[in-house]
Amino acid sequence: MSIKDSIRKVNAAFPALSVLENEKRNQALRLAGETLMERKEEIFAANEKDLAAAREAGLDAPILKRLEFNEQKLKEVVSGLHDLSTLPDPVAQVQMVRELDEGLTLYRESCPIGTIGIIFESRPDALVQISALCMKSGNCVILKGGSEALYTNRVLFSIMHGAAVQAGFPEDCMLQLEGREAVGELLECDKYVDLVIPRGSNSFVQYIMNHTRIPVMGHADGICHIYVDKDADLDKAIPILVDAKTQYVAACNTMETLLVHKDVAEQLLPRLKEAYDEKNVELRGTEEVQKIISCNPATEEDFKTEYTDYILSVKLVSDVAEAVDHINTYGSHHTDCIITENQKTADWFMKMVDSAGVYQNCSTRFADGYRYGFGAEVGISTGKIHARGPVGLEGLVTYKYKLYGSGQIVADYASGKKQFHFKDLKPEK
Repeated sequence: MSIKDSIRKVNAAFPALSVLENEKRNQALRLAGETLMERKEEIFAANEKDLAAAREAGLDAPILKRLEFNEQKLKEVVSGLHDLSTLPDPVAQVQMVRELDEGLTLYRESCPIGTIGIIFESRPDALVQISALCMKSGNCVILKGGSEALYTNRVLFSIMHGAAVQAGFPEDCMLQLEGREAVGELLECDKYVDLVIPRGSNSFVQYIMNHTRIPVMGHADGICHIYVDKDADLDKAIPILVDAKTQYVAACNTMETLLVHKDVAEQLLPRLKEAYDEKNVELRGTEEVQKIISCNPATEEDFKTEYTDYILSVKLVSDVAEAVDHINTYGSHHTDCIITENQKTADWFMKMVDSAGVYQNCSTRFADGYRYGFGAEVGISTGKIHARGPVGLEGLVTYKYKLYGSGQIVADYASGKKQFHFKDLKPEK
C-alpha cells in the first residue's frame, strides 16, 4: 500500500474515533502506561541500538542527549499518561449557547481537529507525548520520527497503537511513517491531513512550512532570554540563570542570551562566571562584558543563534526598555524572563515582550506542557492564531456550531416578518 493510501485510511478512521467515549480514551492512556513499564527493557535495548549508531555516525552531543530514552524519561512519560487520563474531557464541551429566536438555538461545541501529522527529530519521548495527546483529544495521528531514533520509535509506536486498539480505537487511527521520502508524501496530502506540527531545528521547521498547503503549527527557533534588572535579587538570580542554561541544554526553552542591567553587572557577572565555569558553559560577551569578566567575544550573529549547547551570549543594557527592544528584535517569541523585585518594572516587561511565554523570577525551562499541568505537549507554538505556547489538549481541539431549529427560514427574517432577539443562555454542565 502506498503512503498516500495509508494516510487516506487514517483520515477515514477519524469519524469513528471522534465519537469514542472519554472513558475508552482514558483506558487507552492507562494501558499505554502499563505496557511501557512492562516492556521497558525492550525499549532501552532499542534505544541503545539507536545511540550506538548515532555515536558511530558522529552526531553532536545535544542530539545524543535528546535521543536518549532512559529511566527518567520513561518515568516522565508514564506520569504524563496518568495525568492526561485524569484531565477533563476536552471534546464535546459546550462553550456557548445563544437563542437566536424562539425555537432557534445556536450551540458552539468543542471537537477534535481531525488528522494530525507530526514530524519530529531525535526525541523518542515525543512520540509517546504526541500520540497520548491525540488519543485523549480524539484525533487521528500520523507520526514521522527521525531516522536516528528508528528502533526506539518502532517499539514505542507498537505500544501506543496496541493500547489504543485494545481500548476500542479504530485500527487505522494511528500511522507510523519511516524514510525521508515519507515527509514529502505526507506534506502533499492536504486533502487528508488537517494540521502538521513539526518539531526540530529552525531549518527543518522552515522547510516544512515552505513545502505544504496543510496548516502548520509550531516554532522555528528557541532563542530565549533572561534579563537581570537593576532591582534584581542577585542571590535569587544565580540559581535561576544556571538552571535556565544548564538543566537540559538541548531543549528549545533553554536560555541562549543573558541581558544584564549595567548597574548590577559588576556584582553579578563574576559570581555567575564562577557558577557557569563549574558547568563548563562558554560565555560570549560584548566589549562591556569582557571588561568585567574573561570571556570570548560575542558577535551580532550570536544574538540570533539557538546554540542548544553549553554556550551563552551576554550583553549589558541600560534599562528595561533596551532589554525589551533586544528581545523583540533578536528573539524567537518563545519564552523570555525578567529577574526583578520591582513589580511595576516586571509588569511593563511582561506586557511589552511579544513572546508566547513571559516570566518573572523563574527559569525559562518551565515552558513545557507537562510543567503547565497539561499532562504533555505536542510542541510549543510561537504563532498567534489558534494555539500559543506549550500546546496541550486545548490546542488539539477546535469547535463547531450546532443550530437547532423548528422550521425557521431566512426569508422571514430578511423580509422583517420575524426578528432575531439574541439571548445568551448558560451552557448546561
